[in-house]
Amino acid sequence: MKNILFAGISMLLAISVQAQDGVTLKMNLEKNKVYQLRSVTSQTVTQTINGVQQTTESGVRYIMSLKMLEATPDFMVTEVRFDTLVNITNTMGKVTRISSANEGDIKSEETADVLSCIMNRLSKNALYVKLDYTGKPVEIINGRMISDIILRDTSSISVKGPSALAVRKQVVETVSEGGLKSMISMFTHFLPGGQVTKGGRWSITQQLNSGGMLLDIISEYRLDQTDGTLANITAESAIKASEGAAPIESGGATVAYGDLKGMSRATMVIDVSSGMRIKETGKTHVSGNLSISAPGFSMQMPMDINSESEITLIQ
Repeated sequence: MKNILFAGISMLLAISVQAQDGVTLKMNLEKNKVYQLRSVTSQTVTQTINGVQQTTESGVRYIMSLKMLEATPDFMVTEVRFDTLVNITNTMGKVTRISSANEGDIKSEETADVLSCIMNRLSKNALYVKLDYTGKPVEIINGRMISDIILRDTSSISVKGPSALAVRKQVVETVSEGGLKSMISMFTHFLPGGQVTKGGRWSITQQLNSGGMLLDIISEYRLDQTDGTLANITAESAIKASEGAAPIESGGATVAYGDLKGMSRATMVIDVSSGMRIKETGKTHVSGNLSISAPGFSMQMPMDINSESEITLIQ
């Protein structure tokens, strides 16, 4: 009888331990509570042009606020605001600052002023977004209206020189539904949306528009540890140019980037009750050759990109 009793207790303990090793990881936001996240990225891009190495260093800081307004069995309706958008680049001593805190000027001949104007307009408008329980943005309800508001006078863009066309294209792509979804996904889309046991894995594929280059990011996540309150996750991502992605136009030349590929690795701590990322730190390396062509001219330009990023829940 004692042996049966001890066996029963042991079985219960085993079940209890096993249950603690598993956890449900999905978006579970508290209604009307504001969650604020900050993303900080530092990046170094090295390009070799005719044997001469050129380095561009940049720092990007975004702050995004997220509030759940309504929940259905399939998705949540959320209010998303990009409170702060800052991008500072230093190319061989030439510093350019783009900031949502600067109203900028859509009619300016300076690219930074034009892009600051667009970021400023974006920061002043709320996006109403359907998020599924993995954190994936499935629809921006007012996306068309927001795009129309932000782009209302982009016909006035008067940036001169060979980069003018690229600037206009970047402005439109930034506030397109795809561009906005990509920005939101960076903060929210990383969960399996269901039960996971310790050591369990899941994959998420995303497309990123980086300076006009379409990149596919295939990420595999692994639950390393959980105590039922917090979950520790490791993510490893393969990065490559999107299949069939069109070359970009820059400086009067056509730039093909199909050779680019890389890897990223990140660790994160998740609040199990809300599904929100408390902190994430990551490193990324991408390299390859850009094929640049123009009338009577073509060349291969090696490019190497290294970046470090951190995402933190600040509210």
